[in-house]
Amino acid sequence: MQSFRQYRRLREAARKDLARAQADVSPLDSTGTSTPETESKTELPRTQKVEEKPSLLVAGVTVSRPAEHDGAVTYLVGWTEDDPLEPHNWSLTQKWWCTLAVCFIGIAVTIPSSIDAPVSDQFNENYGVGPIAGSMTTGMYLLGFGVGSLFAGPFSETLGRNAIYLSTMVVFIIFIMAKALAPNYGAALIFRFLTAFFGSPPLTCAGGTISDIWGPLELTFALPFTLMFSYSGPFLGPIIGAYLPAIGFRWADWISLLISAAVLILLFFFQPETYGPILLEWKAYHLRELTGDDRYQVIHASRATLGRRLLTSVYRPFQMTYSEPIILIFSFYLIIIYIVLFTFLNGYPYIYTQTYGISKSLTYLLWVAMLAGDGVALLLVPTVYGWTKKAAANAASKGEPLAPEVCLYWAMMGGSILLPISLFWMGWTCYSHISIWSPIVGSFVFGYGFVTVFVTTYLYICFIYTKYAASALTFMTFSRYIICGALIPASIPMYDNLGPHFTLTLLGILMAIMAPTPYFLYRYGHKVRAMSKNVQVKT
Repeated sequence: MQSFRQYRRLREAARKDLARAQADVSPLDSTGTSTPETESKTELPRTQKVEEKPSLLVAGVTVSRPAEHDGAVTYLVGWTEDDPLEPHNWSLTQKWWCTLAVCFIGIAVTIPSSIDAPVSDQFNENYGVGPIAGSMTTGMYLLGFGVGSLFAGPFSETLGRNAIYLSTMVVFIIFIMAKALAPNYGAALIFRFLTAFFGSPPLTCAGGTISDIWGPLELTFALPFTLMFSYSGPFLGPIIGAYLPAIGFRWADWISLLISAAVLILLFFFQPETYGPILLEWKAYHLRELTGDDRYQVIHASRATLGRRLLTSVYRPFQMTYSEPIILIFSFYLIIIYIVLFTFLNGYPYIYTQTYGISKSLTYLLWVAMLAGDGVALLLVPTVYGWTKKAAANAASKGEPLAPEVCLYWAMMGGSILLPISLFWMGWTCYSHISIWSPIVGSFVFGYGFVTVFVTTYLYICFIYTKYAASALTFMTFSRYIICGALIPASIPMYDNLGPHFTLTLLGILMAIMAPTPYFLYRYGHKVRAMSKNVQVKT
């Protein structure tokens, strides 16, 4: 609905611009500046007839001659400096609503990734499968996220962010319902994969939506807020599903459906289109329709065909890996973190239920501790943004660009160090003779470390790769979800054979190996970037 209103407002703005240009038009104004009429006439060969209806050069439109040999003239439609319809010029209220809308989408599609865990026993009993096979419902969801992340970006740049969010959310809801009504285990797995496949656009498009409306410095505030808010979904899933076994395992799907439907209604009625090139295409269409002149065109952010962009989005992320050590380092880091997070879905009963004798429902309710860690990190966003602004002001006073290392602040605020500490803490204190509050506090620390390191990787990649950031983030998204999805079933025999103490110790050792990463990049990042072929910010 908001997109339709934008469409109408752009038409009205085009009509007013044309009327204003018509009132001001003259063959040559007092300053000697040519109008489109005179521009067209001077460029056309003498043998070529001048068009009977030369177009008006309205505000924001420039003249371009892409084919000089035949004198062709194109009017390139753009924005004026303070155009209120340009997303970067929107009010703070509009920007924050769009930011929150993206957060709601992210929560809606990530809650189903973990809400099935508390009802896994009922699911397994209904379909006659064991725990390992039953855990594949989560594994297939993660695999669907990974595969879907390869395709969402190009479609959003062709059809617009809103068209992708709305259309995929509708299909997402349909497949949630299909999974809830699945007649057998195989159908349930297929529907879980397809649900995640169509729920993946926020994973790759959310960052694009945020950059559509916020400036570069503001992005260091808005993007961490969005990531921390929207990626609370995996923490919320087990909390919401904790007591669903009492009313039936299918309610995990019905609740996911209700949440998604509520978000879909909000998007339909209140979310505007944010992708600038799409809005300019609408404006150019109105100018062509109102003037009858097809020369009003837009240089799209990506002029390649959709098929070409899809091909690029599939192969470029993998092409970049062998020449980009930073992508490989961060991908490995996030893979380990996500393995820990999603194996907790199967591991929490070993850590709490078997050790302390509490119910499974209460066990999954304890995920609220990790959610609280996320909340603490969220409260620190203004503080870190203040540091970033100060660093930007200092760099500007010296005539230097802002160093990418400011993006590492989040992980350096204890996040990378606290991640292995939290796992050792949980693993070495989850004994029946030690208070249950000890591993609970350890999980709180893990929640804080998880989101701070995650935010650091995204900010740093966006900052240094700029135009190639989408490809870099696509590979990171694809790799962590595919590998984690494949390893989810292995978590049950791992906890079963090693026990929670040795399992968490092993994962903590892997996390400890990666803990120095942000500090290393803060000191030697410029040297690592110099070795990277596609990094745009090397200094």
